[in-house]
Amino acid sequence: GFHPESEESRSLLQTAVSVLQNSYLHSTSQDGFQYSQAILVENDVFLSELKAFAQAKEAAGYSQEELEETFAFLLFDNEEEAKEVCQTGLRVNSSSVSTLGDPAKGVYISKYADCLHPRPWYHGKSGYIVICKLIKGKVKVVSENYTTSYTCPSPGYDCHVAVSRNNTPSKTSHCQAFEQSQYYVYEVSDGSTAERPRQICPYIVI
Repeated sequence: GFHPESEESRSLLQTAVSVLQNSYLHSTSQDGFQYSQAILVENDVFLSELKAFAQAKEAAGYSQEELEETFAFLLFDNEEEAKEVCQTGLRVNSSSVSTLGDPAKGVYISKYADCLHPRPWYHGKSGYIVICKLIKGKVKVVSENYTTSYTCPSPGYDCHVAVSRNNTPSKTSHCQAFEQSQYYVYEVSDGSTAERPRQICPYIVI
């Protein structure tokens, strides 16, 4: 049959936008962004690996809270890069951030949908956001490390987050806010690090 701009793609866009809007750090962002088009990423491999990761961790005694799916975000300037991540997954050695853990052993992904880059957006800028499903697993709070002897993945954990500072966001530079709101996610088994942690699954490109 003939499918015009279907209900489906419209409702996908609505879903994506509500995910993004529920994940803003700054309330002012509600009016600041326009989203035009959403594409569902259907990658069975990633979905089944996310499920397998959850099952393995459940068997290892993780709590429901630790196994809960949440969303996290990546920003790309062009569609090619966004699509590539959806095909090959988020791999180690892809981040310029290194404050929460060794970028060669894990991946970084943003917690907030409006804090996706060390520099603020300027008017008229556009880009592609990949919304990913994330199972955080056991999260360890680490202090930021600005040295070149990077923090290693912590045994028994799956994710690092920065120590949350209680200063008001207005005093935090955009770059700091970006670094402090990253998840550092990794998967280590038998002492070796996975190229692509299974607990991140690309979901929608918008």
